[in-house]
Amino acid sequence: MQIEQRLAADLGVDAARVRAAVALLDEGASVPFIARYRKEATGALDDTQLRELHARLGQLRELENRRDTILRQLGDSGQLSDELRNSLLAADSRARLEDLYAPYRPKRRNKAQEAREAGLAPLADALLSNPAQNPETAARAYIAPDKGVNDVDSALDGVRHILIEQLSEAADLVASLRKALWQQGLLHTRAARGKADPDSKFRDYFDYAEPIARIPSHRALALLRGEQEGIIKYKLVLPEGQENLGLELIQRHWRLRPHSLSAWMQATLEQCWSRKLQPQLENELVKRLREQAETAAIEVFARNLHDLLLASPAGARVTLGLDPGLRTGVKVAVIDRTGRLLEHTAIYPHAPRNQWDQSLATLAQLCRRHQVELIAIGNGTASRETEQLAKELAGRETGLKLQPVLVSEAGASVYSASELAAQEFPDLDVSIRGAVSIARRLQDPLAELVKIDPRSIGVGQYQHDVDQQQLANSLEGVVETCVNHVGVDLNTASSALLRHVSGLNAGLADSIIAWRDEYGAFRNRQQLLKVKRLGPKAFELCAGFLRIRDGEEPLDNSAVHPESYPLVKQIAAAAGLDQRQLLNQPERLRQLDPGRFVSERFGRYTVSDVFTELEKPGRDPRPEFRSVQYQEGVSTLADLSPGMRLEGVVTNVTQFGAFVDIGVHQDGLVHISELADRFVKDPHEVVTSGQIVEVRVLEVDERRKRISLSMKQQDNTQRQAENKNSKPSPRPQPAPTREGSLGERLRAAGIKPKR
Repeated sequence: MQIEQRLAADLGVDAARVRAAVALLDEGASVPFIARYRKEATGALDDTQLRELHARLGQLRELENRRDTILRQLGDSGQLSDELRNSLLAADSRARLEDLYAPYRPKRRNKAQEAREAGLAPLADALLSNPAQNPETAARAYIAPDKGVNDVDSALDGVRHILIEQLSEAADLVASLRKALWQQGLLHTRAARGKADPDSKFRDYFDYAEPIARIPSHRALALLRGEQEGIIKYKLVLPEGQENLGLELIQRHWRLRPHSLSAWMQATLEQCWSRKLQPQLENELVKRLREQAETAAIEVFARNLHDLLLASPAGARVTLGLDPGLRTGVKVAVIDRTGRLLEHTAIYPHAPRNQWDQSLATLAQLCRRHQVELIAIGNGTASRETEQLAKELAGRETGLKLQPVLVSEAGASVYSASELAAQEFPDLDVSIRGAVSIARRLQDPLAELVKIDPRSIGVGQYQHDVDQQQLANSLEGVVETCVNHVGVDLNTASSALLRHVSGLNAGLADSIIAWRDEYGAFRNRQQLLKVKRLGPKAFELCAGFLRIRDGEEPLDNSAVHPESYPLVKQIAAAAGLDQRQLLNQPERLRQLDPGRFVSERFGRYTVSDVFTELEKPGRDPRPEFRSVQYQEGVSTLADLSPGMRLEGVVTNVTQFGAFVDIGVHQDGLVHISELADRFVKDPHEVVTSGQIVEVRVLEVDERRKRISLSMKQQDNTQRQAENKNSKPSPRPQPAPTREGSLGERLRAAGIKPKR
């Protein structure tokens, strides 16, 4: 099966769409560009489908390269029969390919090879074909002292090595054993000798067993970490009543009848299973478990990062950033609407100096001098105390309408000490850089967080236990998706943000900044072609994602690609307007039939996207800004009690639940069973990182610093009582649609509206 056909089958899409997507990827087109501007070619494959296709394409090409290598090596050695060739060509996985190749793979000299050289291979074949015969009697004919076979025992020992190697390299047998162990095997763990500490974080795995195929990723990574740290040991075993399954499959594969086997042959088969195949398959299946768990953990991290990057921006407002601290003081930075540092200082409102009033006066002067609108407070040490300071300031300076907001400072210290921060603020203390970052991430989380290695943001699950290269590639894809989804202001974006735009890299981003510094703001997208090393191909890939506000061409502040500008002219002409008028009067689009603009040059998907964009050109797709309101008087674990209802913000979503910041410096866990008044299979169905939620405190463990929370609306007793007395609710009716809406008119024209 060709790669494109295999991809089409795996993804469940037409082969022609896959072929078009592969061609575009091979030409260097980015996933965001293909997903947004080449829908006609791919049949509107979305970003997720394209990234899955891209990853699977790489895997299948690696498989084909390995297949070609094996075929070439076997052909050169004269070992490639027609039957083996056909089997290798039909292999649909790397494991199957390697199983088939195993008997022919060049090996280091071993005891099985020595036995063959001593002429014992015919004896091995004879014993395997007639396992009931007496092995000692048959072995006497093969005693050859000149070849190192001095007696019957040495002959049979050599034969056993040959048979064990032969049995363990039978491709079909290994495949059936692998399948049986994965489907029925139990991974049993116990405490390592002398490591059974009752306070250990791995104590749940001191006597634990679960079917290996059903172990959730978070438990798999936890027990594998425990094994790596030497705290626990694991073994893959078969369940009670199935202990002899491996041996039975070996016998069945070779058509051996257990009751007719000689004791020597039975012992050989048992050794083959217990010493060779079982350990080999255990390592292989535990590796498979790890890979699956890592993939799931990376997916969790990627989804959380996606939600965090697309969090609501507070917008272009003058912001005061506060990086809280006790002994070292609170670092203060004021930034303007564009994120430029205006002024900075440090205050000491908390112990040991307790300069509360002096700190208030200092902040009040800064806020009045720069007309501050927002106060961003890092959520680390002394954050709630500093929030009280900011609220008191807002209460005093009523004329400024200050809005204090607690902001996650995860990764701010990493940015502060980075080379990028040093280039941006070479003369600024590291701690002040942190205050600047906190303020900026309130204005625009995406623009600031792209400066930090995503692995340092702290929204992952066992992120340090997974394949770091795979994690980095996945997170880079998420950043690229989010940046291009939102779009980038060409005249204000940093190099760190620009390098994630489709078609650009670090070098081109720096070239854009250099051009901007030398010639001033870009007035239109076409000026990008004047940037050093930015050619027509890069322009094609990046232009639609870059925005120019108040430029010479009004469409440059929209997601409409320059290649579609002629289409907009047609639409404007049909509405009797010029382009600027059309953008200011989007309601005029309702009078037009989108179908009349479909042509060979502009397909239905393109027309649909252009109409959708013209209705709200340059609109930020992120949700409206809202900040969490932590409860007054609740700032430590000691302030919590079961039953309390609090507002909090989701900081991390895992497979087993969601962590929520309720303002006490220790995130609480809403277990998956407490996320809703219904069964929840995946926590992402209910919550996303950055979401503001209401929770109820279930339990507080101050010693272990653990908080159990619930998002259920009512407890079980209350719910049962209400269900008993309640009547069925009427089926909700669908909301009426606005007649003549853009979506209806697009569907009437045979065009699928953009989601």
